Amino acid sequence: MTVLAALALALALLPAALALANLWALRRRATGAPAPDGLVSILIPARNEAANIRPTLAAALASTGIPIEVIVADDHSTDGTAAIVAEFAAHDPRLRLIAVPPLPAGWTGKNHACHVLGEVATGRHLLFIDADVRLAPHGAVSLAAAAAAAGAALVSGVPRQVTGTWGERLTVPMINFLLLGYLPIPLMRRLQDPALGAACGQLVMVEAESYRRIGGHGAIRGSLHDGVRLPRVFRRAGLTTDLVAASSLATCRMYTDFSQAWAGFSKNAHEGLATPRALPVWTLLLGGGHVLPLLLVIAALLGAGPLPLAGAALAFSLGTRAAITLATSEDPWTIPLHPLTVALALALQWNALLRPRRAGVATWKGRTYPAAQ
Repeated sequence: MTVLAALALALALLPAALALANLWALRRRATGAPAPDGLVSILIPARNEAANIRPTLAAALASTGIPIEVIVADDHSTDGTAAIVAEFAAHDPRLRLIAVPPLPAGWTGKNHACHVLGEVATGRHLLFIDADVRLAPHGAVSLAAAAAAAGAALVSGVPRQVTGTWGERLTVPMINFLLLGYLPIPLMRRLQDPALGAACGQLVMVEAESYRRIGGHGAIRGSLHDGVRLPRVFRRAGLTTDLVAASSLATCRMYTDFSQAWAGFSKNAHEGLATPRALPVWTLLLGGGHVLPLLLVIAALLGAGPLPLAGAALAFSLGTRAAITLATSEDPWTIPLHPLTVALALALQWNALLRPRRAGVATWKGRTYPAAQ
């Protein structure tokens, strides 16, 4: 038990150290530099988003500090999405509605819609946002300024994640925890290694000329995980990508219950952690550093192990989660549930790896893609 407790402590210390370095790096990169001249195109792919699109459009059109255009691509919606956008467009000439052509073979829906948007946009910078993302008034100008300050062709960040049910609270916080606890952001900024590239697909700003030079979303046409794939394409082309703290720049409620969250995270699991080579390593890192400490503390309280080591591992695990949660303005009531959140995340990934078809890995928004894609 002592060996297990020492291992758990070591595995909990790793993300603690990385999170401190990452939060400091994001804070230092915050800049008040003026935004570059030129138009920002806010681009929104939308498929059956009637429940979301009104506040999304209102927020985008309320952007300040830089000229904008807003373009919505209606991707064969069967609800009132197009009518709502047309209603807004009738009162604001900065907004356009376009129809997405039929989905070609080999493309995933979002990438195709984004590619179509990128072809018609006229801005110097293209800001891709999901239809459930609400930009802050200064969101677009802040991202443009951050891109200019970093000399980045792509800049991204995680919006503040809004969670309304316990199913969401037990799943969604893993986004920021994995990004800030396991990606070495200072190293990412120093090296051009594509493997270090990362973004949040909810909020991605690209420099238009660079984006078109690398092929736009066509370069990742078959991917279900644009947040992983797109920055790597930019980096392979020798272009700089960066991450910024974005909790004050936008908000997003991804899902409305546990079943949606499970299906949503499952759809792109095989392009993230759920690979035969990666998942055993992530199980050791995450399970050993964040689930095992709680089990060892329980065992120690029952007299079956060393409490100081197990307690220290649990303290570092929960402390890391607390620091990330508070820094990203997420729900603090989820912090004590962190071991269960990690256990659920690992269960989701293993389910996606071992039962890809039954897990619904590649089914989303009414479209089903080959499970091995």
